[in-house]
Amino acid sequence: MLMVRGKPLLEHQIGWLVEAGIRQLVINLHHLGELIEEYFGDGAAHGVQIAYSRETELLETGGGIVNALPMLGDEPFLIVNGDIFTEFPFTDLLDIPDWADIHLVVTPRPSFREQGDFELEGERIASRGDAYVYCGISIVRPTVFRADRAEPFSLREHFFKAIEERRISAQVWSGYWIDIGAQAQLDAVNQTDKPDPAT
Repeated sequence: MLMVRGKPLLEHQIGWLVEAGIRQLVINLHHLGELIEEYFGDGAAHGVQIAYSRETELLETGGGIVNALPMLGDEPFLIVNGDIFTEFPFTDLLDIPDWADIHLVVTPRPSFREQGDFELEGERIASRGDAYVYCGISIVRPTVFRADRAEPFSLREHFFKAIEERRISAQVWSGYWIDIGAQAQLDAVNQTDKPDPAT
């Protein structure tokens, strides 16, 4: 619900998904989640259908997905982190390859990040490293979570396992992207004259 360029960040994100034809959404709720539910309701006013996955304790990125699995179906699903702002065109999101369990959107490490996340080898993530940063956009097969419980853990645990098994693919986005992890990033997004990618 952070205000970004005149409206909540999540409202921008929903707009990006609508532009790409994505209409069915699941939103994880924890701290002050009732404010999100009150603002967006069932999503009809924003052109989507929203289901809410509520967490009585903070389950982190991995446990939160496990908690939401009953709402996500049996096909690969898209994950978008709630703290990113980007001009990435979701219409350009590639399908997950047959050989992969996870597909990530990555970007060359930006100047505001001291460390990167991964190294690439063609369309495959080869190892952890500094060259590329995960953009908080991924496609994941639900079978990745078959042995997990709805308890706190990071989704990155599955990223690292998939690297070891050579079952994680990636596409590179070199355009505008920022994760709003601190006030400086929020100020940078609000001060820029770049247009909203959803308009």
